[in-house]
Amino acid sequence: MVHRDGPLALSQAGSSTYTIATQPGLHMDDLETRRRRASYRAHHRGTKEMDVLVGRFADARLPAYRIEQLDSFERLLTLPDPALQQWIFSGKGYGGHEFEDLVNDVRAFHGLEDEAS
Repeated sequence: MVHRDGPLALSQAGSSTYTIATQPGLHMDDLETRRRRASYRAHHRGTKEMDVLVGRFADARLPAYRIEQLDSFERLLTLPDPALQQWIFSGKGYGGHEFEDLVNDVRAFHGLEDEAS
């Protein structure tokens, strides 16, 4: 088996292929591709402030995200910048929403959690 970047670095003794999956039917390459795409989208939101806020959070968190967390983060990226920016800066208006835990995590990451009233 030849990887897209060249031959595998690991010894392939006794096996002609390796399959690394985090969940049945999902290969590690698929998950890594989704993480890279989500990172790109997080860094290219449309406003510089959101590029920095969401992009830096993505850099720190995406590598460890499981599929369910990545699904939620990808859905968060579909929100319009004004709404997401208001949630992150004000700490209001998203209670009970699907993204409540994720927005709280972004706020905590940037040290904004204590500013909510």
